[in-house]
Amino acid sequence: MYSEKVMDHFKNPRNVGEIENADGVGTVGNPTCGDLMTMYIKVKDEKIEDIKFKTFGCGAAIATSSMTTEMAKGKTIEEAMKISRAEVANNLGGLPPIKMHCSNLAADALHEAIKDYQKKKEDKK
Repeated sequence: MYSEKVMDHFKNPRNVGEIENADGVGTVGNPTCGDLMTMYIKVKDEKIEDIKFKTFGCGAAIATSSMTTEMAKGKTIEEAMKISRAEVANNLGGLPPIKMHCSNLAADALHEAIKDYQKKKEDKK
């Protein structure tokens, strides 16, 4: 059902946790399945220097969160905003169709964290 990469990221999730005084925080949820994800980003020189997540959800939700953090770390804000649900799923070696919404949530949580960062940056001006 799940690829080896999905199982690896589920059993050994990368970048789990919370960043104190994060530059951006994004939380999304799916009322259908009950998954809830929060992403925290630390930005330096418009690059994502650090990223962590907390996810309450199924194995696919945890794996997609973990993969999304690996894909976004070190990227510019602009590059990270382009990370799509399909890219997350492809980097995990695919997801069962019924679990594709999980990859959408992870990318959405990242995008919300970036929007929060951009809003905070604008508010400081």
